[in-house]
Amino acid sequence: MNGPRDTLRILYVAYPLLPISEDSAGGAEQILLTLEREMVARGHRTAIAACANSRVAGELFSTGDPADAVDQFEKRSEEQTSRLIAWLSSDAAGRFDLVHDMSGGFWQHAEALAVPVLATLHLPRQLYKHASFASIPSCVSFNCVSQSQMREFRDLPRLLGLAHNGIDLGRFSAGAVPADKRHYFLWLGRICEEKGAHTALDVADLAGEQIIISGTVYPFLYHQKYFAREIIPRLKRAGNRAKYTPRPSFTEKVDLICNARALLITSEVNETSSVVAMEAAACGTPVIALCRGALPEVIAEGVTGWLVNDGEEMARALSRVGEIVPAKCQEHASRHHSAQNMAGAYEQLYRKVLNEKRCRLAVCH
Repeated sequence: MNGPRDTLRILYVAYPLLPISEDSAGGAEQILLTLEREMVARGHRTAIAACANSRVAGELFSTGDPADAVDQFEKRSEEQTSRLIAWLSSDAAGRFDLVHDMSGGFWQHAEALAVPVLATLHLPRQLYKHASFASIPSCVSFNCVSQSQMREFRDLPRLLGLAHNGIDLGRFSAGAVPADKRHYFLWLGRICEEKGAHTALDVADLAGEQIIISGTVYPFLYHQKYFAREIIPRLKRAGNRAKYTPRPSFTEKVDLICNARALLITSEVNETSSVVAMEAAACGTPVIALCRGALPEVIAEGVTGWLVNDGEEMARALSRVGEIVPAKCQEHASRHHSAQNMAGAYEQLYRKVLNEKRCRLAVCH
């Protein structure tokens, strides 16, 4: 492997709960699919370990059926891990140069593997259990997805570097920006407490504006209780000024973003990135976001949107969305949020992983 385009054989590990496809709600799943497609386009050989019925560019290693009931994450995670470890402990390990873990936890069980593992940290540190990093397998290295997250994990052993998330820009900016956007603001994503969809409804109510809440409630009881407790009552109070659009397809998502006056991001935790903010910029749609974690790295103030400190500031900022120029939004996305940039960064990280493996083998001999 001497040049930047030498073929690599990469096994990706997906979040275990649900099938992955372009319609997946989770940012980590979307990033995995975008990265794998780009790696295939660059001539690398890929496989993804994921739920049955996942749609991938390379090979699919099915780790079992998706969850069909509430709170099945532990069961699905154990099933995926055991099947994958058994497969990689056989002759399958020789088929891959490295494993890229985007599941959030497979790396913790990789001690016996002969193949090196790169684990991408998608979450803020506060959402990981402290015990997760108490005993790190020797074959595992890590990467972060933003400078903000890198600072949170600066003491983590074998933290190799940074790869900013990216999107397939052409799938969002293929059409012209609508001349007359519809009269609604948009909140889009996984509907759970830390993402703060209830705050977006409160902001729209305070400003007297129309809003669409669109996304997926994952099969966790505490997510479903949050939706019932915080979202449904607010939707009922808002009447025809608020609408809920569940589980949008990729095409529906792009239409919602393109035609929104602005996208609202109301996270209550430090975001490590924001795929939906990148998608909005690619569509020429402004973003108004609570200033959390890495969002200042993704949102260019006054170019792609505005960063605010609380719901009242966000409500006041809704009147400023006309100051954002759609073409400049798209230009910024093109320079900073491309899948090509992301894939290039991961190619460099993969080479670091393989160089470290060669160094370890040289020392052993």
